[in-house]
Amino acid sequence: MKVIAVYHNKGGVGKTTIVVNLAAALSKKGKRILVIDLDSQANATFATGLIKFEDEKDDDLKNANIQHVLEMEDKYFIHEVVRKSQFNTPEIDVVPSHIMLMEKENELSRNRQTELIFSHKLKSVENQYDFVLIDTSPALNLYTRVALTGADYLIIPSDLKPFANQVLANVKNFVKDNNIFRKLLNKRPIQVLGVLPSKIPLNSEFRQYTLPKRMENVRQNYGLPVMNTCISERSDLGACMESIIVTSDGAIPHPRSIFDYRGGNSRSVAEFEALADELLQKTGEL
Repeated sequence: MKVIAVYHNKGGVGKTTIVVNLAAALSKKGKRILVIDLDSQANATFATGLIKFEDEKDDDLKNANIQHVLEMEDKYFIHEVVRKSQFNTPEIDVVPSHIMLMEKENELSRNRQTELIFSHKLKSVENQYDFVLIDTSPALNLYTRVALTGADYLIIPSDLKPFANQVLANVKNFVKDNNIFRKLLNKRPIQVLGVLPSKIPLNSEFRQYTLPKRMENVRQNYGLPVMNTCISERSDLGACMESIIVTSDGAIPHPRSIFDYRGGNSRSVAEFEALADELLQKTGEL
């Protein structure tokens, strides 16, 4: 089982879009996939269609989500919390997040075993999945430490704009500090697969002249590899997560993967297929 964290210290770079559609791409290739939402904003939980309620009293996630996985060593194992998501065919397993995770951070931070509990519970399902994809918050916080401790690999989505590039220094330092903790656990340093260009404009002049310079800036000034795949900024990537079903009771959210939303007739689909192939190649699965 290969565990991949998807993280950047800047918001708005497409982390959740990457996680859910890369999960879909790998699933279409026959891989057994688990998505874990470690962001208190629960974007991946919404994007995989698990938030089905409009009224808080109908909230069926509050009593079994990633918070509970992190809290107790001997309860709430992943197989007890995981949900089946129908945002993609075939279905994908998801450990949901919840907005209450934000309030629990200080309490969980006082438990120095939190990272160990997460890694231990991941190990308990290592024979059930081929890949685990972890969505993270754009913060240098406990939940990001948990993700980077449990993961084998790291993908850093970035729109490569100046501010996003400047924050890469924070990401590198955070990874370096976390690798010290990993060493104490006898775990090798997390392998950075690369900075993934994402939400990249389609403008041909930008791609010909500006994009190569920004990619080289990442390599030269931050010493990070850049992935070969590029995820473009297209309207269908937003539309698929905002998809609805209209019923007699009104509009019901029905987010879908780009694969189920567009089928094979989409350049976005082709880009995520390429990303899945690159991931398989870099993790020794292809």
